[in-house]
Parts: sequence; structure tokens; C-alpha cells
Amino acid sequence: MTDIFLEGGRTLIGSELVETSLAVSGQDIAGIDAPRGRARLAISARNLLVLPGIVDLHGDAFERQMMPRAGVDFPIDVALADSDRQAISNGITTVFHATTWSWEPGLRSGDNARRLLEAIERQRPQFAADTRFHLRHETYNLDAETEIGQWLVEGRVDLFAFNDHMDGTVADMAKPRKRNRMVERTALSNEDFDRLVDHVVSRATEVPASIARLAAAARAAEVRMLSHDDGTPAMRREYRTMGATIAEFPINEETARDAAANGDAIVYGAPNVVRGGSHTGWTKASDMIAKGLCSVLASDYYYPAPLLAAFRLAADGVLPLTEAWNLVSAGPAHATGLADRGTLAEGRRADILLVDDTVPLRPRLVAVIAAGRLVHLTDATRLLGPAATPREAVVAA
Repeated sequence: MTDIFLEGGRTLIGSELVETSLAVSGQDIAGIDAPRGRARLAISARNLLVLPGIVDLHGDAFERQMMPRAGVDFPIDVALADSDRQAISNGITTVFHATTWSWEPGLRSGDNARRLLEAIERQRPQFAADTRFHLRHETYNLDAETEIGQWLVEGRVDLFAFNDHMDGTVADMAKPRKRNRMVERTALSNEDFDRLVDHVVSRATEVPASIARLAAAARAAEVRMLSHDDGTPAMRREYRTMGATIAEFPINEETARDAAANGDAIVYGAPNVVRGGSHTGWTKASDMIAKGLCSVLASDYYYPAPLLAAFRLAADGVLPLTEAWNLVSAGPAHATGLADRGTLAEGRRADILLVDDTVPLRPRLVAVIAAGRLVHLTDATRLLGPAATPREAVVAA
């Protein structure tokens, strides 16, 4: 692996931006304010920000590459390769593909979840981003419990989320546009879809015990858990008691405050920040951040959002950039137990971004280093000449 030297740059060290250089050796940061030494690859970071790579614990934009239009499928390996390129080109060096396994057939079916997991495992060495599997379990999907439990035991799941969209599904049945979208996604007839929903709802009393068993399996496997769209403090407490210490998109301030008071990680969507509000009309993420009720921003459905959101928060005066960046790097790294990344320090994993912040609200990625490899470069003039060998240095003298 080629050693890399980053010359100059306003580098995020701890809570400050410091003008300094970085040396990368192997997969790690070898030194801060270090000389170039024998690094064969050197990049000028002058007038650029040097930031830790983004850790995205919930992103499902890869679904768009798999099914760009309803009923139009593309091979999973092609979709994942394209998603990897999109993630890296938006500064995401660690990506958790949030894969929903629902009771529905189609895009979010068990067959699709299996294919995705197998493809991620098979292609992982080829990806530029550290690619992990975030399983989003629809709690009414009772028939999947045994297989999911086995995946947890086998260490194939990196994050495990409990989702319950059943009430929303039933409510949307009466809304023609939303109903048609759901039916189209499953490729069922209207009648078959109705029968399926009726069957799933009829088993509601079995759901709590299934959740408890799967939570116990995740705890035993030391897999971190999330609960999704918590609606009340009581719901958050119930999941916390079972070991789900990440609150993903709590839908009101009261629930977010309960999570914060108990030290839970709190996740909101970066698109919410960029757009100035939730597309569902729920909690405004920037308000929660201003109140100290958010520790993680995730790409959710749009890979460019984390990078843009950090700069939007700084421009709006919600947080200084040094703190806003923690929401997309150090915060999610801590929440997911990845202690080797999220900050720039000697011995940490070399996931590094070079960012041109000249244009307000439109940060431009110049280079991305992932695990010590230069995987994205948009300005070749930043490459510096080769280092002088000891003999060349003597002759020059």
C-alpha cells in the first residue's frame, strides 16, 4: 500500500481546525504535523479543509440503483458497485446499507434481503467504502424471526433495527396514491395485497414476544440495536430496556429528550437538515440539533446529504462546523462502536476528506482517502512531485 502525505490544510484535530500536515502509512494515520519522509504519493491540501471520513449508519439510497423505477430491476452487484461510487464521491467512507426485510414480497422481501447480504459479503473486498449490513426488521414479519436470529448468531448483521410501519400501512390503504405505490412495489394484485395485509395484522399479538426474542439474540451476539420512529418516551424506554440504545428518527421532542437524558444515540436524517424540514412533516432536525437532541445525522435516502448538512448547520449558525462535522463522523462512529475512526489522530484509520469550502453551502470534495487508499480525486494539479531519494538530496546539495 502506498504511503500518502497531505501537505498543509485546515485539519480538524479534536475540536479545532489546525493548519498542519498528515502522514498516512498503511491503513492508518502515521503522524500529524509530520514530514513527508519517503511517501511516494503527496497531495497539496493548501486552502482546503481536511476532515474525517463520513460514517453513514443508515442509508437506503442503494434501493434506487436496484429499482430505479417501480417494477424495473437491475442486478444487485451492479447496483451495489454504483452505490459504492456514489457513497465515496460524497465523502462517505463507512456505509451501512440499511436493508429492510418486510412481510412484503418484492423490493423489501426476504429473498431480496438474502441476495443483498450475500452480494455485500461477496463484493466487500472490491468496495472503496467500508461497507456493512444494517438490517431493518419489520416487527410484523414474524416468519423471518428464525432466520434473522441465525444471521445474528453468525455475525452477519452489523446493525439491527426494529421497524414498525404497520399502522402507516393500514392508514395508507385508504389513500389511493400511496396504496397504488405500495401495491406496485410488491407486484401483487390489489386483492392479494389486501389479503396479505389482513393476515399480517391478524398476528399482532405475537409481535411483542418476537421482538423480545430477537433483541435477546442481538444482545448475545453483541450487535448494536436501533428502534425506528419512536413515538413516545414509553416506547423508547421499552426498547432501551431490551438493549436498543440508538433512537432512530424519534418523531417528537418529548421522545428525543427521554433518549438524550438516558444517554442514547439520537439519529435524524441529513436530508431533513438540507431541505429545512422533514418530508413527512415530522420533527425538524435542525431544531433538535440546536436543542442538543441529536448526535448522529444519516444519509437516509440521499447520499450527498451528510456533507451538505454539516455545512448548512454551520452557515445557519446552528453549530460551528467543527461540531456539526461530529454529527456525520465521530457521532455515528461512536454509536456503532467503531472506535478506530471518526476523528483524525495518530493510529486511527486513515479515512480522510479534502474539501474545498470556497462556495458557501456547496462544499466540493477534492479527494477521498479510505483506509489509507486514495479512492477519489477531482483535481490532479493537487498531486505533488516525487520525494527526493537520499542520493538525489546529496547531489542537489
